[in-house]
Amino acid sequence: VDADLTWLLDEHEIHLMLHANPDGRKQAETGLSWRKNTNENYCGATSTSRGADLNRNFAFQWGCCGGSSGDACSSTFRGASAASEPETQSVQNYIRSIFPDQRDDALDAAAPDDATGIYMDLHSYAEIIIWPWGFTGPDPGNLDQLTTLGRKLAYFNGYDPSHSIWYDVDGDTIDFAYGDAGVASFVFELGTSFFQDCGTFLDEILPDNLESLIYAAKVARTPYITPAGPEIVDLTVTTGSFTPPDSTATLTATADDTRFNNSAGAEPTQTIAAARCSVDAPPWQTPTPTFQAMSAADGGFDASAEAITIDLDTTGWTDGRHTVFCQAQDAAGAWGPVSAAFLWIMDPATAPTVAGRVTLAVGGAPVSATISIGGLVTVQSNPGDGSYSALIPAGTYDVTVTPDDPDLIPRTITDVVASAGATTTVDVAIQAYTQMLAHDGEGGAEGWTADEPWELTEEMAASPTHSWSDSPGVDYGDDADTSLTSPVLNLSDAEAVRIEFSHRWDFESGYDYGRLEVSADGGATWIEIRAWDGADPGSWTTETIEAPALAGAAQARVRFRVDTDVSLTRDGWHVDDIRILTGGTPPLFADGFESGDMDRWEYGTDAP
Repeated sequence: VDADLTWLLDEHEIHLMLHANPDGRKQAETGLSWRKNTNENYCGATSTSRGADLNRNFAFQWGCCGGSSGDACSSTFRGASAASEPETQSVQNYIRSIFPDQRDDALDAAAPDDATGIYMDLHSYAEIIIWPWGFTGPDPGNLDQLTTLGRKLAYFNGYDPSHSIWYDVDGDTIDFAYGDAGVASFVFELGTSFFQDCGTFLDEILPDNLESLIYAAKVARTPYITPAGPEIVDLTVTTGSFTPPDSTATLTATADDTRFNNSAGAEPTQTIAAARCSVDAPPWQTPTPTFQAMSAADGGFDASAEAITIDLDTTGWTDGRHTVFCQAQDAAGAWGPVSAAFLWIMDPATAPTVAGRVTLAVGGAPVSATISIGGLVTVQSNPGDGSYSALIPAGTYDVTVTPDDPDLIPRTITDVVASAGATTTVDVAIQAYTQMLAHDGEGGAEGWTADEPWELTEEMAASPTHSWSDSPGVDYGDDADTSLTSPVLNLSDAEAVRIEFSHRWDFESGYDYGRLEVSADGGATWIEIRAWDGADPGSWTTETIEAPALAGAAQARVRFRVDTDVSLTRDGWHVDDIRILTGGTPPLFADGFESGDMDRWEYGTDAP
């Protein structure tokens, strides 16, 4: 459903190596800050300092430059010899199996401008992007091109593109990938601590970095050339993605040569010189496709960011989906990466239609919502009557309805069949969240279990006078592990669960945490869904957090847990106005017997 992601997978190979150190990962899952493998030949079979640092064990310039340790108990121990570890050997062999050798061995040798491939290593933590060399030595021959791409990648995630970390590293992965094969190689140091909760990943790390990784995939064919060129941004078929046969389709976009992170040096930019599109064939295809020129919307190319447009005559195009590939060139002659859009040729007289109404399940009032059909078509329901209608190519789709009101629960209808020349009716009944539990501390504990020293206090409150505190009147202690735990809740009928609360917090950043956890088995096991460290923004913050792990749980519990180390202490956590909301199928007569609405009775209006 996404034109760019489709051509990336059609035209490129994207390899994901999810575990480069599985044994070390298992140790980290216990809470240890474990960076090495678990080779018992180094530093003792049971030592928590055993193993080799795999990111200093690679063969290229192994142990060359003071960027690793020869002490087997050191956290940066480089191993007994270059590539001595099986994990390192596996990664090296894999890199060599998919990338050609494109570079001579000298440290200052450059890979050719048209060298292909990008190698990326994801680490934690520091919010920085690093490229070769990790050690102090002659500049790599492709330093300028690596810097250009590094600044471009950092544009999307806001990370520091200053090239090197604060200490030397030798025998590492990106130096091997670039030094051995000439592949453009980068490390992303993700996030702000070694261990971060799922909420931080979903809300910050993923959205901050996903577009950067997609851009890397776009330029992987020629990473030393393409990043210098302008991007095509917001490519849109303004006449509608579904175009009648033998008509004109208009596409608009922005060509932008300025999107670099210049926080560590300035990347030169140029004015836009040209833009072009090809249909159903990318620019690098053989034979070379026919290009059609895009025009500057203001009549001339004279700026480093230009609104551009093109009218495409679709006469003779076959029915179905077409891909339009567009790219822009700057005044220095650099063509930037391709952006693509889907353009469907469909006859409205015979195209399938999906239509219906979105209403409240109880009462039947119309609901204003966004309806996405297979991710391909998105329409808005009419707020007056809840109706919607959309043309769609023939096929089977999921229809996802997202209400504008956040107190209403999104719903997905699966396996909707759209057939040529027919209208498929999909009416969607939307549930509202209902309050399962509300606790503001004014009536005492009300079934909540508080470990010492948690208690209700009048120190501060969101409303009206009481809140829970993990350390009333004092700072929390060292090695704290104390919880405030809800009573057991029967959520077996819940299809969706939401947790709301207000809080203030003050923890040592990166070491002490307030953790929100849920249990579906009465407290036997717990799942962390969000954590907070550092200090609050200076006022009460209200959180609204979905908890799908509790949907359908007959023994659901929620807890607020404070987890600290042995160093600095702070004021801790204040929690107030806790609400647990659920959504699900309402009782049969939720609106009473008097409404006269028999649609939800077993026999409907045909009841005997």
